[in-house]
Amino acid sequence: MSRFRSSSAAVVAIVLLVVLIWGVEANPEKNPLRFREDGQFKILQVADMHYSDGLSTPCEDVLPSQLRGCSDLNTTAFVHRMIDTEKPDLIVFTGDNIFGPDATDAAKSMDEAFSPAITSGIPWVAILGNHDQESTLSREGVMKHIVGLKHTMSQFNPPGEIDGFGNYNLEVRGTEGSSLANKSVLNLYFLDSGDYSTVPRVRGYNWIKPSQQVWFQQTSKKLQKAYTSGSAAKKAPAPGLVFFHIPLPEFASFDSSNFTGEKQEPISSSSVNSGFFATMVEAGDVKAVFSGHDHINDFCGELTGIQLCYGGGFGYHAYGKAGWARRARVITASLERMEGVGWGVVKTVKTWKRLDDKKLTVIDDMVLWSKNYGGNRRKKQIHGA
Repeated sequence: MSRFRSSSAAVVAIVLLVVLIWGVEANPEKNPLRFREDGQFKILQVADMHYSDGLSTPCEDVLPSQLRGCSDLNTTAFVHRMIDTEKPDLIVFTGDNIFGPDATDAAKSMDEAFSPAITSGIPWVAILGNHDQESTLSREGVMKHIVGLKHTMSQFNPPGEIDGFGNYNLEVRGTEGSSLANKSVLNLYFLDSGDYSTVPRVRGYNWIKPSQQVWFQQTSKKLQKAYTSGSAAKKAPAPGLVFFHIPLPEFASFDSSNFTGEKQEPISSSSVNSGFFATMVEAGDVKAVFSGHDHINDFCGELTGIQLCYGGGFGYHAYGKAGWARRARVITASLERMEGVGWGVVKTVKTWKRLDDKKLTVIDDMVLWSKNYGGNRRKKQIHGA
C-alpha cells in the first residue's frame, strides 16, 4: 500500500510539474476565451510564415544588406517580438504556415514555426493555406499534427462531414463577473479555403465549398440564438470575425479610393465565386474577414458592411518586396462601458499593422466596425512603437 501511495504521489508531482512548465491547456470547453478585465480582446494575425528548415532556409526578396545571415529564424524572431510587444489574447496563423516544397520534415517545420506561440502559453489557432501539405504530410496529416500541439485551440473536422480539415469556431465571452460572462460576445470563424482546384476544367486555386457554407450558416444561427436569449438578450447579433487563407473574388472590388493600406499585386482568388461572401452578408453577424495568400497586399476595404482585410506578408522565406518590411496585423475588440453594470457588448473592432523594423512601427490604425456607426470610420496613422 505504501508503494502505491508513493507511486501515486510521484505521478501527481510529475503532472504538477508538466502543468507548471506548459501552463493550462487552451481548451475552449474548460478554459474559454474571454475579454480581459479592461474590456479588451486582442488578436495577432500571422499570415504566410512559409517556414521550412530553419537556419538553413534563406530569405527571399530582402535588400542586399539584409541577405547575409537571414533565414527562417528571422521569421521566428518577428513572431517573438510581436507577442512580447502586443501581448495578444489569441494568435491566429492564417495559412502557408510552412512552405512544403522546401520543408524536408513537415512535422518538424511546424513545431519550429509555431514554437513562439507554444512557448508563450498564449492560446493560438491555425488554418491551412495552399502550401502546407506539399511536404511530408498530407493536408489531413498537417491539420492533425497542429491540433496535437500545446496551447492550440485549432480543431480538426474528419473528412466526409465538411469539406476541408479545419472548419471551426471559437466563442469569446464577456468579462468575468459581468452579465455577459457566460455569453459569447465575439464570434470567431475559421475555414479551410483549400489549395488547388480539383475540377479539370477549372485552373488555379480552390474555393469554400457548399458544405462549409452550410456549416457556417448553422453555426452563425446557433450563436445568434444563444446570444439573443435570456435576461441579457440583445437585439443585434454579436459581431463575427472570419479567417481563411485564400481571398475571395470580392477582394478585387477596391481601388485606392476605397481601401486603407496597399494593393501591390493582383488578387489571387479562385476563378470560381462560390457565393460565400453573399452567405456572410445574409448571416448578418460578420463584420470583417481576414486572409493571407497575397503577400504584398495589406489593405482593408469595406463592401456591403463587411471589411475585407489582408494580413500582409509575414515570413522571410516567402516572396515579398525588397525594402517593403514584413508585417503583422493586430485586431482588437473593445467592450462598451455601462454605468452601474460594468462591461457590456462589443462597442468597436479596430486594427493596425506593425512593421518588422527597429521600432515595430505601427501603420494604418483604423476602426473596422463600430456599434454606434455600423461600419468603418477610417483613422490612418503612422507612428513609432
